Amino acid sequence: MPKPKRSLRTPFLSALLGGAVVAAFGWIAIAAGWIQSEGGTTTTISAPLTAPVSDRGDEGSNIVNQIYKADGDGVAFIEAESSAPAEQTFSPFGEPESGGGGTATGSGFVIDEQGHVLTNDHVVEGADRIRVTLGASDTAHSAEVVGTDPATDLAVLEVEATPAQLHPLKLGSSDAMEVGDPVVAIGNPFGLDRTVTSGIVSALQRQIQAPNGFSISNVIQTDAAINPGNSGGPLINSEGEVIGINSQIQTGGSGNGNVGIGFAIPIDTVRAEIDQLISDGQVEHAYLGISGGTITAQMAKALNLPVEEGVIVQEVVADGPSDKAGIEAGDTSATIEGVEVKLGGDIITAVDGRKVTEMEEIVEIVNEAEPGDELELTILRDGETKKATVTLGERPDSVEESQE
Repeated sequence: MPKPKRSLRTPFLSALLGGAVVAAFGWIAIAAGWIQSEGGTTTTISAPLTAPVSDRGDEGSNIVNQIYKADGDGVAFIEAESSAPAEQTFSPFGEPESGGGGTATGSGFVIDEQGHVLTNDHVVEGADRIRVTLGASDTAHSAEVVGTDPATDLAVLEVEATPAQLHPLKLGSSDAMEVGDPVVAIGNPFGLDRTVTSGIVSALQRQIQAPNGFSISNVIQTDAAINPGNSGGPLINSEGEVIGINSQIQTGGSGNGNVGIGFAIPIDTVRAEIDQLISDGQVEHAYLGISGGTITAQMAKALNLPVEEGVIVQEVVADGPSDKAGIEAGDTSATIEGVEVKLGGDIITAVDGRKVTEMEEIVEIVNEAEPGDELELTILRDGETKKATVTLGERPDSVEESQE
């Protein structure tokens, strides 16, 4: 399980154009080119539970125990063998160290009766052979990768198993979760299969970095103990429904273990991708092609900006959608409290007539769009208000490609 690539102590714009959120001196920098494509309506294809877990069981029984009994058989233990050195190291338990191959282990869960299993892309990336063990069974099934999306760290596998061996989990709604709601994680930390832990939703709308360098938004933070090996496993609500895919942890000091801060990809993001991953093997994402900083009143005063809120464009990807629409980046560098920023760029104040005060709002708008959609940006340039129509492009496969 990888650690988050983002830290509030990361220097401003260190992940420029990469989609990673970084903050320093009140600024937020995001490349709004990492956004997921919502290609139509996705129908939940998993088998529902016969009744909410919270409504079942004998009086006095443990709800975690109920969830474990109801959902445990749908959780997968994944072994991904690789004979070649991995190009990227994310440090899940068993992942090859630099210089050699090996076996990475992780988690996943069954989503339908056709044998499709959801997991993290980083669990199976570069694997030559994948084996999946379901629930308490000792049988290891061969599996093939059906589709992957490094931008959201998702992968769909297909296992060779009979319908009787498959126990699909029901997908819930991550949007319905609130801070403080109880959650349960089932997975295989450090190779210890079918481990269950519990906790609460600690925070919502976090952002973490995906394997290809872009960011994943609306991430769920939990204090349920998840560790290397939990990657790809389900985060489950009190109704026994999957509301997230456990993907990353924040660690303290030099250790790689749990410190009570874990992150799960929201299931509503996953819903929008399942059909595309199964049918096309990949997902298209819309691309705006800028990096920018959120303007605060303090920063506006310090930099003598004409407005106290909005998004100042720091850089524009050459020949990208915003560049073609005439959006201009900053051309003058300034250092404030050790942080380098660019001044003189366009200030975005609205998108499609909707006022925006921070970069995350632009990200969310693009996140709901598709390649080819048009967005009208209201910008402030040289003291004048202008309009610019941007036709969203298709996002590059990685941050490195966006910078070429």
